[in-house]
Amino acid sequence: MAESTASTSQRFNFSTSAMRLNRFLAAAGVASRRKCDELIAAGRVTINGQVCTDFSVQPGARDHVKVDHKLLHLELPATIALHKPAGFVSTRSDPHAHDTVFDLLPSKFRTLFNVGRLDAQSEGLLILTNDGDLAQRLTHPRYKIDKEYEVTLKTAWNPALTPKLLRGIFLDGQRAQIAQLRSITPTRLRIILRQGLNRQIRRMFHALGYDVKRLVRIRVGTLRLADLPRGHWRPLTKTELNGLTRDQLRHQKMPRGRESR
Repeated sequence: MAESTASTSQRFNFSTSAMRLNRFLAAAGVASRRKCDELIAAGRVTINGQVCTDFSVQPGARDHVKVDHKLLHLELPATIALHKPAGFVSTRSDPHAHDTVFDLLPSKFRTLFNVGRLDAQSEGLLILTNDGDLAQRLTHPRYKIDKEYEVTLKTAWNPALTPKLLRGIFLDGQRAQIAQLRSITPTRLRIILRQGLNRQIRRMFHALGYDVKRLVRIRVGTLRLADLPRGHWRPLTKTELNGLTRDQLRHQKMPRGRESR
């Protein structure tokens, strides 16, 4: 298990103010608020033994809140950055894989969920959190949050093909697009995505006859991987969390067709 590069005395912020039921569930690490709304509507949430479908209810400190008969404990909000190595899957468990990103983390982070995924052979910045709202803001397509990657190809890239990636190609009936592409060397590229289709970068290059040798995510929104060692994690600072929120709001308010290029 990798040790955190941050001081063990660093604390996470926590608010004890009353919160509506869906926010309470999200803060307990159940899921995003939207998914929590579905659980409430389906009658899968009980408070003190009674099914509760009232979205306006604000559970108190002494209330026993359960989802599918499992008692919830309101956790301290935690959001961390992990430098995922190749060979680890971005799930809590996988019958086909021996190593998951949670093997790199202390047991206290077992209830966190990853914000977007990196496939097993990809590396780089992975955000894990129990803040359902933050996860929703960073992954929902309407917010168009930048995700920047460094891509190493097995053969030299032909710049004449760049417009095809920018215009988009169809993968399983969906238009997959790369927002920006910049060459660093003939085989190394910097790419920005604002989508999150499964194995999107690898599949797009493969469709044009190229194989990806190495794929590293170096940025999500305003958060950069920087010098975080491979296999290590650290908690996000309040400034970094605020930066991610401001980035999401900027894209939310931007008129259609005026996104930065």
